[in-house]
Order: sequence, then C-alpha cells, then structure tokens
Amino acid sequence: MLSTAANLIKKLACEHDLSDVELLTLITSTEPDINKLLACEADKLRRKYYGDKVYIRGLIEFTNYCKNNCYYCGIRAGNSLAERYRLTQEEILACCAEGYRLGFRTFVLQGGEDAYYTDDKICAIVSAIRKQHPDCAITLSIGEKSRASYQAYFDAGANRYLLRHETADAEHYAKLHPASMSLENRKRCLFDLKEIGYQVGSGFMVGSPYQTPQNLVSDLRFLQKLQPDMIGIGPYITHEHTPFKDMASGTLEQTLRLLSILRLLFPYALLPSTTALGTIHPNGRELGLQAGGNVVMPNLSPIEVRKKYELYANKICTGEEAAQCRGCLEARVKTAGYNIVTDRGDVRRTLDKSEGEKL
Repeated sequence: MLSTAANLIKKLACEHDLSDVELLTLITSTEPDINKLLACEADKLRRKYYGDKVYIRGLIEFTNYCKNNCYYCGIRAGNSLAERYRLTQEEILACCAEGYRLGFRTFVLQGGEDAYYTDDKICAIVSAIRKQHPDCAITLSIGEKSRASYQAYFDAGANRYLLRHETADAEHYAKLHPASMSLENRKRCLFDLKEIGYQVGSGFMVGSPYQTPQNLVSDLRFLQKLQPDMIGIGPYITHEHTPFKDMASGTLEQTLRLLSILRLLFPYALLPSTTALGTIHPNGRELGLQAGGNVVMPNLSPIEVRKKYELYANKICTGEEAAQCRGCLEARVKTAGYNIVTDRGDVRRTLDKSEGEKL
C-alpha cells in the first residue's frame, strides 16, 4: 500500500497540481525516501519535455554596486566591506566573445541595481551584444525598473529577464527587505515583463530567515499565477556581513524537494540547478539536475571580479577560467546522466501530439 506522500506524488505527477493542504503535507513530510520518489517522477517528466538536455547560460556579473539594502545579500548597499567593481561595455563584450567560442548561446547579464548603468548604457550594451551575436539569447537580471525601461531593453534586443520574487508573502517580504522595497512593486515588475513579451524567470530562496512552510505554498501559488518560463530557486546561504549573519542557511534536502515539486507543477519550465546548490554540497548541482533541473549557469565573468560578486558566502568556481569551468561542468553533467547542449534553450510549453500521448 502506498504511503500518503507517495500517493500525493503520483497525483501531482499526473495532475500537476495539489490543494494547499496537500502541498503543505508534501513540503513538510518526514516520510523516508520522499525526496527520492519526487526526484524519480520529476526526472521522468523533464525527460519527456527536454530529454537529457541541459542548457548552459553564460553568467556575466557586471556590477556589484547596488542601491538596495536587502538584509540577506552580501552586495547590499550597507556592506561597507564589499570591494566594488563595474565592467565596461568592452569587458562585457569580451566575456560574450569568449563564451560564444565555448558554445554558449545565452548570455545572462546580472548585477545589483546600479544607477551608473542608465537605460542608455544598458541599451547600448544589449544592442552591441545583439549585433555581435545575433543568434544568441540575451538575458538581463538587473532588478526592479520602470515599465518604460523594460520596454527599452526589449526593443534594444533583450529576450529574457530574471527577477526572483524571493517570497510571495508580504509580511515575510517585509522581514527580508527595508521599508523602501515592496512586494507589490516586485510583482508589478514581473507582470510588466510578461506583458512586454520577455521570457520571464522568477523564483525564491529556500530556508530564508523567518520562512514557514505556508510561505512556500504561497510561493508556489504565485508562480502558478505568473506562469514564468524559468523558475530559479536556491538555498538561502548566510553572509557574515549582513544583518542575518547569525541565521541558519537553507538545506540541500529542502531545496531538492522544492525543485522536484516545481518540475511536477510546471512540466515545461526551465529550472536551473544553481551555483548555490553546488556551494552547500560538493555534488549539489548534479543532485539538482537529477531532481528535475535542466539549466546550469557557469560564470563567464573575469576571474578577478568573481569573488567580489558575493551574494552569499563561499561561492564556488570563483578561481576557474571560463573554459575550465565549462569543461568541468560538462563532465559533471555527464556523470549525473545528462548532456550539455549548445542551444539557446528556449522554453518548451507544449509537447507534440505523439509525445503527449506518451505522458
């Protein structure tokens, strides 16, 4: 006879939804092997949509200046010990050129909310990348902006935008952010991006301070409303130069469980197996792929700045050349049972009829 958790997993794999009570039961269950059962079903589903393909995104962390003071983040404005840097347009283009040579067909420009990079500067950078690499996807991850700014970046050639909502509960959001920031504005940004036509990525931290299982259910419900193309989650990792320096970090087990649940809720989604997973466990990224993930984001930033982009402590791969990082990751992905592909890796929301019949 199947256990309660096993029955819920079968139902979720079939219907791609559960009630709030059922999701809460799955999130909090202490039944043995629940993560293994979830990962098995999640992997079956990701293979039906994406086979054994793992898409690589070239991450370029181009500024660690940020106007915000999020309590969990190592590059928060209030961290006077952070060694700040900015990359020039020429340096960013050089990162893209090296990435293209290594097989990357998506570039992710990520940075703090840095007023130095005006809309004109961002548009110029995007336009230059688009001219240099017309066959590539350009992703931005630069925080909360006006709708007009998002439209300008899109018109310049950006295809995708990543903006994690972090938590969908307003009370919890207020515990993680200063009063100058609001969940309402974060959500407004995400829906603006969708309406403009971006492929949108959102997501949340797992195990962030004051997070409850009910908060996690709220996160899943918000994502169902948003229907993003990409969902990025990772364990919260404590940074010593933040107000949360004494808080416990999130766990590998809980993050893997949520990753599998996300795959079963959103069969079509692009789900990264994050660097944060690899930071809290030597095989974290491989385990993330086996739990339903199908994206990895190696770092193309110049080596000399990688340690400076420290959102959390002890980030991995800060000393490797881009080519080293790419080669190492390819071997790790293969060991996990998958294959890195040179592809833009656009979202696949539906299956062909013949494939649907196999589901």
